[in-house]
Amino acid sequence: MCRWAAYLGAPIFLEDIVSRPAHSLIRQSQGAMRCHTPVNADGFGIAWYGERPEPGLYRDVMPAWSDPNLRSLVAQVRSGLFMAHVRASTGTATSRNNCHPFAVGRWSFMHNGQFGGYDAFRRHADVLIPDEYYPHRKGATDSEALFLVALGCGLDQNPKVAMERALGLLGTLARQRGCAPHVRAACALSDGERLYALRYSSDDQAPSLYHRWSESRQGWAVVSEPLESDEADWTEVPPAVSARSSVAGSRSCRSAPNRSARPPDPYGRSVIASGAAGAASGWGRRRSSGSTLCGRRNTSTL
Repeated sequence: MCRWAAYLGAPIFLEDIVSRPAHSLIRQSQGAMRCHTPVNADGFGIAWYGERPEPGLYRDVMPAWSDPNLRSLVAQVRSGLFMAHVRASTGTATSRNNCHPFAVGRWSFMHNGQFGGYDAFRRHADVLIPDEYYPHRKGATDSEALFLVALGCGLDQNPKVAMERALGLLGTLARQRGCAPHVRAACALSDGERLYALRYSSDDQAPSLYHRWSESRQGWAVVSEPLESDEADWTEVPPAVSARSSVAGSRSCRSAPNRSARPPDPYGRSVIASGAAGAASGWGRRRSSGSTLCGRRNTSTL
């Protein structure tokens, strides 16, 4: 299993998530604690949003701990919305095109998990990718396929429905042509304005996912594993059999946020939907009052 971290809030240096914490993402690439594969050495990547709608992207096949360019980059770049990922391959080659995050236009996406027996239905998964998005199929992973299928399912119009449909389609293939575990997924995605994340599994082994508000940084972190052992306020997104849990938030304004009060928790809206994988009903319900994050009202939820 891979490990990843995402941030949304007032701009910070990427190193505050990627390399500086005691259990930073780089440290997790060598010694993850909440997954079956403690070493995640099959490449890494970061995607960040700045002055332009499209994200910047830096990926490589080296282990994250061994690339000095990564440490230099995250020490210099500031962003209010970014993602970072360290990879443990579930079977596909170690190549730059297979490293997360993936990006198409303003969208970026990363995934931790698997579709069981993917090699047996990889060609059938590729058929689900519309012609419009197939030129972006650069690698061979199930994660990239999931992203491109979701784009074809209307990610721009309705991220919740698009991810439901994409997970359902690939999950159906895993059941028909693959093997168990059919679906395990912890995903983060962004359109440059909002950060979405989800945790889902067809069994009781959903990949770990946590979130935390930082008063000092004035931002939210969503991570595979807590970044500091002495921070007791990390909240786990609860796992559930045949269920999806979602979290979402809005990008911070460029001006300094109001520090007088913590914004309402946008990650508390986890809704369990009973039924088989791919069912679209009953998931992603919105709070009636909405929520705010760093000065902007959030009007949609995954």
